[in-house]
Amino acid sequence: MPLPASPLPDTRDGFKFRSGRLALDLPATLAARLKAEPRDLLATPRDLGRWFVAAGLATRDPRPTEADLAEARALREALYRLARACVRQEPFAAADRTRVNRWAAEPPPAPQLGPRGLAWTGGGVNALLAAVARDGVELLGGPLAARVRACAGEGCSLFFLDTSRSGRRRWCAMAACGNKEKVGAFRKRWREEQEP
Repeated sequence: MPLPASPLPDTRDGFKFRSGRLALDLPATLAARLKAEPRDLLATPRDLGRWFVAAGLATRDPRPTEADLAEARALREALYRLARACVRQEPFAAADRTRVNRWAAEPPPAPQLGPRGLAWTGGGVNALLAAVARDGVELLGGPLAARVRACAGEGCSLFFLDTSRSGRRRWCAMAACGNKEKVGAFRKRWREEQEP
C-alpha cells in the first residue's frame, strides 16, 4: 500500500520517507548504511513504534517488543536486499523472498476512512509489518518494479519509486541529495573558471 496521496513532509519524527513506498521507507531506517558506521534509527522498540506512527500505519504507538524489533530489522534488511537486486536486475535471494512472503501472508491492518483520511486499525505490530511486506511484494513483484531506483547521491543508500513522467529521476529527494549534487557541480565549475 503506497503512502497517502496527500503531500507529507519527507522527514517525519526523525525518519526519512522519500521513497514513495513503505517497503522502501523501512530500509531507510538504517541511516548512513554505506558508511563505516551506520546508525540504526530503530535502536529500541519505542523507535519502531514511532516509525509506525510517522509512516501513517498507526495513530499511536503499538508498543512493539524486543522480539518485534528484531523481526522488523530482519524484514527491513530483506526488503533492502530485494530492492537492491531489483535495481541491479539480479535474481531475488530465496531467504529474502521467504521472509517477505511469510510476513505478507499475515493478516494486514484494516483500512478505515477516518476524519482526516486514511487510517489503519487492528492487528498490532504483526499486522503493521504485514502491511509493509505486502507493499514490498506488490512493488517488487509488479509492474512498478521497473521504476524502482537507487539514489545517485554520493553515499546515499536510499531507494525510491520513480514516478516522474520521464522516468529519469536520479535522487531520493531534490531538496536533499539533488541539491547537494547541484551545489557540488556549481562549486566545481566556479573553481574551474577561477583557475588561470
